[in-house]
Amino acid sequence: MNRRTHFTMVLAVVLLAVAAGGQTKGDSDVNLLQRLRPQHPRLIVLDADVERTRALLSTDRVAQSYLREIRREAEKMLNEPTVVYKLEGPRLLSQSRRCLHRVLALATMYRLDGDHQWLERAVRELEAAAAFPDWNPSHFLDTAEMTHAFAIGYDWLYHGLGDDQRAMIREAIVEKGLKPGIAAYEGARYGWWRNAHHNWNQVCNGGLMLGALAIAEDEPELAEQIMRHALASLPRAMRSFAPDGGWNEGPGYWEYTIRYTVPLIATLQSALGNEFGLADFEGFDQTGSFRLHFVGPTRLPFNFADAGEGRSGGSPMMYWLGRRFDQPQWYNAGGGGPLGLFWYQPVTVSLDDAEPLDRYYRGIDVVFMRSGWDSQASFVGFKGGDNKANHSHLDLGTFVFDAIGERWVMELGPDDYNLPAYFGRNRWTYYRLQTQGQNTLLLDEKDQDPAAKAPIVAFAAGDQPRTVADLTAGYAPAGATCVWRGIALVDGRRSLLVQDEVQTAEPVTYRWQVHTRAEIELDGAQATLRRNGKTLTARILSPEGARFAIGDASAPPPQNPNKGVHRLEVHLPGKTSDVRVTVLLTPQGAAGEAPAVVPLQEWVEKARGR
Repeated sequence: MNRRTHFTMVLAVVLLAVAAGGQTKGDSDVNLLQRLRPQHPRLIVLDADVERTRALLSTDRVAQSYLREIRREAEKMLNEPTVVYKLEGPRLLSQSRRCLHRVLALATMYRLDGDHQWLERAVRELEAAAAFPDWNPSHFLDTAEMTHAFAIGYDWLYHGLGDDQRAMIREAIVEKGLKPGIAAYEGARYGWWRNAHHNWNQVCNGGLMLGALAIAEDEPELAEQIMRHALASLPRAMRSFAPDGGWNEGPGYWEYTIRYTVPLIATLQSALGNEFGLADFEGFDQTGSFRLHFVGPTRLPFNFADAGEGRSGGSPMMYWLGRRFDQPQWYNAGGGGPLGLFWYQPVTVSLDDAEPLDRYYRGIDVVFMRSGWDSQASFVGFKGGDNKANHSHLDLGTFVFDAIGERWVMELGPDDYNLPAYFGRNRWTYYRLQTQGQNTLLLDEKDQDPAAKAPIVAFAAGDQPRTVADLTAGYAPAGATCVWRGIALVDGRRSLLVQDEVQTAEPVTYRWQVHTRAEIELDGAQATLRRNGKTLTARILSPEGARFAIGDASAPPPQNPNKGVHRLEVHLPGKTSDVRVTVLLTPQGAAGEAPAVVPLQEWVEKARGR
């Protein structure tokens, strides 16, 4: 029996035991901690990894730059006040994250140079958070991330801590982290996340497991109890990577999920010598490619759902993922910070040599297409998707477009989570979440159906990559009988063609729209967008009589006002029940040759090889 088979069987026993209600008499011989590394540090980064990093720092400029940034941040932390118990709305999360960020940086410096100033400042941070009345388990992410921080502090600083300091940190982990975690697993109202299929699952289980493994020799029964529950819960979310590594909560929550999933799996390996099959879930071995493809040449992501529009820096998790799954091209998207420094791998394989230009993520119905991997390339991210997905907006058919180093068509991203009932009854009253806040269609000025899905019905790579999504279900409130949207890169992959075909039971008003920070000049069926001295031309190829207009993208307080954002619209002369609207977006320098307008059904048939 090989190791993987053995631990798969162990996990099966664990899952059966938990499903039966926890501990069982026949379960006592399955000791999940039997291979626990006895010495500290044992979480994520072992002493051998630190020695490897020291060797790299003597020669490698990227590693040196990562260390300089960590040192700068750690030096600033020396004089900053410690975290305080302060809720923002229902969340303590900003304080938990601040604590984790500081402990990671300070503990990294201590492990590398042994200077006690880092140790002493980290201890002050931990003492402050240990004195909190609780870690806000009602919003359990707060508890999980704080437990994660304390686990790192306890483990990485272990040999520099006094007995009293260890006891203080250990007691906080138990009383404010693990015991509320057990209550969550056993049915507490705030433990709904144990059955979730999204980011909460990995973050909460990950924080608790790190806390448990940090102090497992002192609290073996509690640690094993946490392990059993977490290993039973995690598969629900890990299955969401299937079949091809996409993540339906959008790029922001992919980053968040991976930020806790990878350290969790790395800790299972470093502390126990086994991943319990978590890295073997379908699609997880491809998810690093998702990170590459959802970022455009401008370094801005296709930020659908509640994902911010800010530039994407490198992710330290890409080093671990690339090494774990033997995908060295993923190192191109690696980034710094403590884990980035310890996991760093020099880039040896280019994206041009290893990644396709076009990728369809069929699990989430999202497509990415580009002309190249350079900063001036044209790029489109396009979404069918599911309006019921966690953190989703009413955005079926939305897209972004980059060309010549600029983002011409942008997604606005989320609004303030503390807006009244942002995740509740008011969600579809906020501009950035409504259909009018997306780069898609409005029929009769009505929102899309919040329960609708939009499958990709055709995708084809090649000289003129194209895709078609069926948006019909989304526009049921407007009486739609057929709504298809096609997206293609044409003109040597430089220009973007957007084609909509709409049929409704009764005539409706039609509005095509995109959001942009470019200045707009209108000339009937043509519009010129200008940004940073560059231009893009938009042309309506069909139907006759359609004209561009500029709409109002502002939102009233307390919403984000969307300052500097314009909305380019296509209007028809009157209502319609059957229309084909085709728009060509051509960046400066491209030939701008308009392709023939053909029905989307021909796109579909060609993509299917008919």
